[in-house]
Amino acid sequence: MRVLVVGANYAPEPSGNAPYTAALARRLAARGHDVEVVTTHPHYPEWRVRDGYGAWSSRETLDGVRVRRLRHYVPRVPTPGRRLAAETSFGLRSAAVRWPASDVVLLVSPSLFAAAAALARARLGRLAGRRRRVVLWTQDLYSLGVEETGTATGTAARAVRAVERAVARGSDAVVAIHDRFAAHLVHVLGVPAERVTTVRNWTHLAERAPTDRAAARRALGWRDDEVVVLHAGNQGAKQGLENVVEAGRVVDRRGVPVRFVLLGDGSRRRDLEAAAAGIRSVGFVDPLPDDAFVAALAAADVLLVNELAGLSQMSVPSKLTSYFDAGRPVLAATAAGSTTAEELAASGAGLRVDPQDPEALVDGVLRIASDAAAADRLGEAGRRYRRTVLSEDAAVERFESWLARWGTVRPRAAPRAARAEDEQAALA
Repeated sequence: MRVLVVGANYAPEPSGNAPYTAALARRLAARGHDVEVVTTHPHYPEWRVRDGYGAWSSRETLDGVRVRRLRHYVPRVPTPGRRLAAETSFGLRSAAVRWPASDVVLLVSPSLFAAAAALARARLGRLAGRRRRVVLWTQDLYSLGVEETGTATGTAARAVRAVERAVARGSDAVVAIHDRFAAHLVHVLGVPAERVTTVRNWTHLAERAPTDRAAARRALGWRDDEVVVLHAGNQGAKQGLENVVEAGRVVDRRGVPVRFVLLGDGSRRRDLEAAAAGIRSVGFVDPLPDDAFVAALAAADVLLVNELAGLSQMSVPSKLTSYFDAGRPVLAATAAGSTTAEELAASGAGLRVDPQDPEALVDGVLRIASDAAAADRLGEAGRRYRRTVLSEDAAVERFESWLARWGTVRPRAAPRAARAEDEQAALA
């Protein structure tokens, strides 16, 4: 099967949907499929093109996948309008370049408006006799997102929903990452149920030997007598991390041994650092490479998901898969009934507290820290959920069969012999 993947984010970006897109492309290539990716230069979550990248157009091969990178507009301050401009610039560029012959085109959303441009390109190609089938991979629900965060209201919100509906219904098939997303696609956006399936995001971190937690804590400067609460990943608007900063003020006032650590980068990081100035119990760590990232998760006492109070349906935090893999208890500051709360309850891996309530956040941390045996049981429940529900093998097999069902499929080639660099990547 010849697969073309079009998406704005790809390896080596460490967060968001990039690790999943890259893992799927790599695994499909390893299973004998011909995979090519059209993407941007690495720029997220820093919103800055990384050193060594940035050409107008470049090509490389990563883990058996041909990757074409296109330069697009990257706003230094990603306001909603500028993010829309960034998506649109990638969409126009990805639609304008030559596409390889393919049986199926996989569009990754976000970015929704880039996916809309690519879908239009695929539809125009059909008029010229190129029968490419299009599958949309929905990682976030844009229309719910702009409504729940207040990014767009009124006419603008209706326009976003109209675009999302057009892209979802215009695609031949859709993959959702959660059953709630699938239900929204069918019952609200009007996609026929037989064209929608759910494939859960999986843990993209490779299996590793157990982490020496004491050594990892020393390397990070974390004391043994303090409770380290780690939030890893994007520091943007929907994370609402001002709540964590205020929780730090509560900790300082109470004098309890708790440290909040915000690991990663994002559009709100500079503002958060300014707000946290003078708060002893709040610190920041730059993004880490995979091995150090895994060690940091394992070394923490509590792993934190923090969301705005209005969020309920729009996304499933990708960090949860890595959190479950780490085997540490999870604390989620999220609305009751949210998708995140549902996921946490299904896993049995942690506790929920109300969002945007710093006192409740600190109380939740202290509750987990008060019973080490119970905390270990929560962590083990997360690991068990990772093994039984979030298996990469099962996800890739389901994805492969769904793409084959909707694509114009050729007989699958026998898996190619692994190259030395592929074997090294698998062991990384």
